[in-house]
Amino acid sequence: MVSVPPLRATAALSILFLALVLSGCLYAGREEGGTAASYRESVKRVQSAVDDYYKEKGLLPILNADRATPRFEKFRIDLDKLNKMGYLDDIPATAFEKGGSACFLLLDEERNPTVKLMDLVTVQAVNDVERKVKLYRTAHGGELPAAEERYPGLYRVDGKKAGTERFKLRSVYSGQALDFIMDKTGSVYADYAFDIISVIDREGEQPAPEEDLRDLLLQNSWFVPVKSLPYYWAGGEPVPRAPSEG
Repeated sequence: MVSVPPLRATAALSILFLALVLSGCLYAGREEGGTAASYRESVKRVQSAVDDYYKEKGLLPILNADRATPRFEKFRIDLDKLNKMGYLDDIPATAFEKGGSACFLLLDEERNPTVKLMDLVTVQAVNDVERKVKLYRTAHGGELPAAEERYPGLYRVDGKKAGTERFKLRSVYSGQALDFIMDKTGSVYADYAFDIISVIDREGEQPAPEEDLRDLLLQNSWFVPVKSLPYYWAGGEPVPRAPSEG
């Protein structure tokens, strides 16, 4: 295993639009649907509409989801229903339904339904890298295009091998470049460790050992950490846990 410096120094969505520049190397477009202020305003408007709908109907305005759908992609809000039934004057420009780069989701649906945003640019980028990884694996007898083992059971994608060197993605939280990591099956994820450690450093609190540190991102942003694994505090750093690690 190669040592590395410490951190401090779904099918329907796969057909969504992809805004690319620089000969297809840079994923962009999330600013076209709105600024931080418009995202904030959009979330507030949709939250109010969801609250009103739930109060009157006793149900949540969400689209059906498969049990296997990941937590941060699962309970998509039916904006069209809210709009047609008069709970929402119009669908926000930030929403995918209006050509924006975000899907509106509900989290904590059973206790305190809370509106959050799923960034589709991130979803598309991870899906594209995973597709390249699996093509490489098929063509190389099951071998993965792996660089170093970044975390236990998780590897950084070798962009040169996979043909993804020019795939660049920036975090919705920090604007920093996100690394692509993969597990032993070739499933690819975005690495949010930098964003998590930034929140921990800013708040100055020691995380609990079995606390999923992605919740820190949820508490400090409108966005969910889509295409991610659970992160836990280990060795003074946030470490994602591979599926095989339990």
